[in-house]
Amino acid sequence: MPETTPSEPTAKSSARPTAKWRIPLVIGAVLAGAAIGYVGVSGLKHPAGGDIACNSAVDLAKKIAPLAHGEVAALTMATTPLKLPDLTFEDANGQPKKLSDWRGKTVLVNLWATWCVPCRKEMPALDSLQTKLGGKDFEVVAINIDTRDPDKPKNFLKEANLTNLGYFSDQKAKVFQDLKNIGKALGMPTSVLVDGKGCEIANIAGPAEWASDDAIKLVKAALAPAAAGF
Repeated sequence: MPETTPSEPTAKSSARPTAKWRIPLVIGAVLAGAAIGYVGVSGLKHPAGGDIACNSAVDLAKKIAPLAHGEVAALTMATTPLKLPDLTFEDANGQPKKLSDWRGKTVLVNLWATWCVPCRKEMPALDSLQTKLGGKDFEVVAINIDTRDPDKPKNFLKEANLTNLGYFSDQKAKVFQDLKNIGKALGMPTSVLVDGKGCEIANIAGPAEWASDDAIKLVKAALAPAAAGF
């Protein structure tokens, strides 16, 4: 059983087991919350009217919603315009990064940790997704939130030969709390598909098979809905 500390959030995925491999992973996740600072239900900030600048992201979510099936059936498509907070973290060299650094590019923001078994299982698929679709229009931004031993996650990626993902980290796990505050980090791993304006397209609490045809088709449609027939 993975060791956790008071500063490490633990989580229970609410995602539906859409493929056989997901079942033990979802079971393997444990309850989230107090580990990185309790936020009560009343503290969640759900925008009443939403951010009108993100209306296009909701329209896109509606268009590509039929593709949220199979290996990505657990995705929750955006129904209210929501601009994500400008998450702050660091790159592999310890230099500060912000989510807004990716403006103009569709991003799959993923939070992971080495103590999270479903996270570790999911990383090869994320690496594969980055290999297949990463470029000027899309990037997987996987942010590690280990709060102990900064070399551990780097060694994990190296030993697993996951070399296509950029390495990003937040040892204070504030990115988790920032997403939790808006109701978008209910478990670990957690992923949010974000458009070029920083607006939510879809999110998922729990792992997904991001290297699957289902996931590839959905992300491609998010990048170019017209080309995908939407």
